[in-house]
Amino acid sequence: MPPAKPRLVQQLLAECLGTAGLLCAVVGSGVMAERLAGGNLAVALLANTLATVWALYVLIELLGPVSGAHFNPLVTLVMWSKGQLAHTLPARAALFFIVFQLLGAVLGAWLAHAMFDLPLLQTSTKLRTGTGQWIAEAVAMAGLILVILRAPAGKASALVACYIGAAYWFTASTSFANPAAVLGRSLSDTFSGIAPASAPGFVLAQCVGALLGLGVARLFEPSSGEIHV
Repeated sequence: MPPAKPRLVQQLLAECLGTAGLLCAVVGSGVMAERLAGGNLAVALLANTLATVWALYVLIELLGPVSGAHFNPLVTLVMWSKGQLAHTLPARAALFFIVFQLLGAVLGAWLAHAMFDLPLLQTSTKLRTGTGQWIAEAVAMAGLILVILRAPAGKASALVACYIGAAYWFTASTSFANPAAVLGRSLSDTFSGIAPASAPGFVLAQCVGALLGLGVARLFEPSSGEIHV
């Protein structure tokens, strides 16, 4: 008999736990990096990047078999649009996924604060705005969607982690590429934070990027009846 598919409650728990783990890694490593880097922002960003990449890879490997390891509302919406949410009520499942991802993002930021003896409840004062930042977020999100949709079987976890690590450095925004991450980081006045006033611009740019990534991925899909040689 084939193994039983995970129940929706298990998938939601995986999405919440995975998103919490990701945000805890992003925020927590940012705090540690800033404390140890001695004012060297390049070193701090490198440490923050490495911790995020490693955590993301591990979380995708662990939780991917349960929920697909989206940890990202836009990834969930893209998968839903492609009919890849294996559930009897995919629209409702997608909504639940997003709610639990956002909850996980908040819990992950709070957990990082608790570990570093920071005030649990806070909001970021770090403004991140401007055309360059928005273009960067669109590019980061488009690339992420393209990587997810085009990754060969069994290689998505490594490719996604590598792409995010690279995008930390080649995008002006340091590649949030995730509305849930924007929420969690807006609630942390630390190295990785983003001011709530800057959040809408980031999320809108990410939405545009997700559509671009989906469109580019479709360019590489074989047409019906296409003959391969």
